[in-house]
Amino acid sequence: MNVPKTFWIICLLVFFHTGISYGQSKDVWMTLSLVTFKTTYNPDLLMEESVAKLSSAVEKLEGTEVELEGYIIPLTGQVTQSHFMLSKFPQSTCFFCGKAGPETAMQVFMRDNKKIKVTERKVRVKGTLYINPKDASSLLYTLENAVLTEI
Repeated sequence: MNVPKTFWIICLLVFFHTGISYGQSKDVWMTLSLVTFKTTYNPDLLMEESVAKLSSAVEKLEGTEVELEGYIIPLTGQVTQSHFMLSKFPQSTCFFCGKAGPETAMQVFMRDNKKIKVTERKVRVKGTLYINPKDASSLLYTLENAVLTEI
């Protein structure tokens, strides 16, 4: 019996949606991955760009407090940073190295500009999630007012 591909996609979406606790780090990345991208031509930039189409599960996270585990991707050469990238994957396989999609990384702004030490180990941060599905020149996800929590 040949089951349609859409059936399996719907099953996965229902499974992930009903099983998600939005404050738990392991499930948040999975929810954030429920996005598709469409390539369109931008006449203002004279080039193609990817436009995100968010699932309802992702849209529900907009403006909520979430907690995620990930890897710090530094934005400068400084040893400590208050604004950095958080990647679901280590730097060698992150979005910026071309081995993952834009839904696997976000920019993080620490609460009160607190600087944290850059490490290659996995960290856990908690903050308010904001989503940017329209501006392809910026990242899709931003975590603001973030704090470092224990793993």
